Amino acid sequence: MGSVPLNVTVEGAGTPLVLLHAFPFSHTLFDDQRPLAAGCLLVRPDLRGFGRSPGGNSATMEEMAEDVLHALDQLKLDRVVLGGVSMGGYVALALLRLDPSRVRGLALMDTQALADDSAARAGREVNASRVEREGTAFLVDTLLPRLLSPDCPSDIRAEVERRMRAEAPSAVAAALRGMAVREDSRDVLHRYGGPLLVVVGDQDVVTPPARAQQMAELVPGAALVQVPGTGHLPNVERPAAVNEALASFVGRC
Repeated sequence: MGSVPLNVTVEGAGTPLVLLHAFPFSHTLFDDQRPLAAGCLLVRPDLRGFGRSPGGNSATMEEMAEDVLHALDQLKLDRVVLGGVSMGGYVALALLRLDPSRVRGLALMDTQALADDSAARAGREVNASRVEREGTAFLVDTLLPRLLSPDCPSDIRAEVERRMRAEAPSAVAAALRGMAVREDSRDVLHRYGGPLLVVVGDQDVVTPPARAQQMAELVPGAALVQVPGTGHLPNVERPAAVNEALASFVGRC
């Protein structure tokens, strides 16, 4: 299907920083990154089906990337610093494959360049089918403990859970299937050669630090930042550390 008109929140002025959220969240996952708008143009889209963006029958990473490119066109943003957490990183890599000329800097956070193996693809389909039958409650209960560090404060844990439960089952199922069929993007990173920041929580069990190291090694001069005491969402658990890394990276771009 064609591109979906995304709900986009824009704040600040200066170098555009586009942040693409993780699964299964909306742009509000980056609420703690709003202070970055003091030094750049902070752009936070809701990816298709999530938040206040309309969905569709499918949600491949390429389709989501096309949605983002269309949103950039609407905002008249030619080249941007592009960042993504987890699924948002998959979308960022898909956008880099589609149109590398739009990316002046790439920030990949708690994500990976590898495609799913057959077992992971099968697991996503099982979960997608179950979400369509039962809703998202079981997935939230299963996924939440893997997203945050064991010592994550209870108020942060509760807020992350609330945000997960707010998302539509149709979007969650479509994104699960979209992630399952994504391409291996190591070739895209190898060809990229531009500024790259890789951020990872040192306790991330979803995409561990070794996966972050693999991505950083594909791009000469890449910066790798491990955020101590955090899991798969360091931008939520330790926002100050992530904001510092992103602000410095945008300055270099």
